[in-house]
Amino acid sequence: MKKRLVVQGRLSDAQLAELRDLFEVDVLPKTTALDGPENRALLAEVHGIIGSGLAITPQLLDAAPKLKVISTISVGYDNIPVDELTKRGIMLCNTPDVLTETTADTGFTLIMATARRVVELAEWVKAGEWQASIGPTQFGSDVQGKTLGMVGFGRIGQAVARRGALGFGMPVLYSNASPKPALERKLGAKRRELNQLLAEADFVCVTVPLTAETEHLIGAQEFAKMKSTGIFINIARGKVVDEHALIHALESGAIQAAGLDVFEQEPLPPSSPLPKMSNVVALPHIGSATHETRDAMAQRAVDNIRLALQGERPISLVNEETYQ
Repeated sequence: MKKRLVVQGRLSDAQLAELRDLFEVDVLPKTTALDGPENRALLAEVHGIIGSGLAITPQLLDAAPKLKVISTISVGYDNIPVDELTKRGIMLCNTPDVLTETTADTGFTLIMATARRVVELAEWVKAGEWQASIGPTQFGSDVQGKTLGMVGFGRIGQAVARRGALGFGMPVLYSNASPKPALERKLGAKRRELNQLLAEADFVCVTVPLTAETEHLIGAQEFAKMKSTGIFINIARGKVVDEHALIHALESGAIQAAGLDVFEQEPLPPSSPLPKMSNVVALPHIGSATHETRDAMAQRAVDNIRLALQGERPISLVNEETYQ
C-alpha cells in the first residue's frame, strides 16, 4: 500500500505528478488549517506533510500518529516545534543552499536602493517633480569602498559579503559565533563584536536566523551605536529587530535609512509608518521570490520527502537524530 502525504503550498504539475507516482497525495488549499476538524480523518493516515508556511501544532501531531516527515519549502523553520518533532521521531526537512544567491541578490538590491534613494527618486520623477537639474537635495550615498557589516555570516551573509567585497571593493566586517579564517583570507573580512561592528560599518546587514537568542537582537541601544549616516538592511526575520526602536531611529535621524524585506508583522498593517517613510525601502518579503528559485526550493522539498518516505536520508535534514 502506498504511503500517504499532504501537500499545502505551491508545487508544479510535474512535481505533483512525481509524488503521485509514489504516494497517495492529498492537496489542501493554502488557507486550510491543517489541524482543523475537517482534516482529522486525513491526518490519522498521513505519513508526510510538504508545504510552505506550515502551521505545525501539538494538536496536529497528536492527530497524526503515522507521521514520519515534514518537508518545509523554506530555509527557516521558526514556526515549527523542532524539539517536539524530534521527541516523536519525526524528521524535519528544509531547503537551504538553493535560495542563497537569490536572497543575497535581494539584500544587495536593498543596499543599492537605499544608498542611492532609488525608490524615493523614482516616485519623485513619476510625480512630475523633476523640472530642473538635480542638486544636493536628491543626492544619495556611495556604496563602493564603504564598510559592510554583516550581522550573521552563514550562507546568505557570506554571499552578500562576497558581492560587496569583490564587486564593490567594500571592507567587510562580520559578527558571528565562530571565526571564518578562509573567508577572512578570501574577502579580507574581519571579525568584530557586535557593538564594534555597529560603530564601524556604513551598512549593517542582518542575516541571522530567528531564535530565542536573536529575537530583538537589534534594538534602541544597537541603533544608537550606528553612524548617523549608517544604513540598516534586514533580510533575516522581522522579529530579529525591535521595530519600534527602528522607527524611532529613522525618525530621529539616528540612522540614515533602512532597507527591509521582513517585518515583525507580515503583511505590514496599514498603521505601520515604515512604508510611508521616504528613507525606507520596504519590500513584501521577496528574498527568494524568483520563478527559478521558488521552483528549485519546491523540488528540494519534494526530493526530501520522497527520500525520507523511501527510507533514505533526505538531502536537507534539520534534526539529524531522527534518521536511523
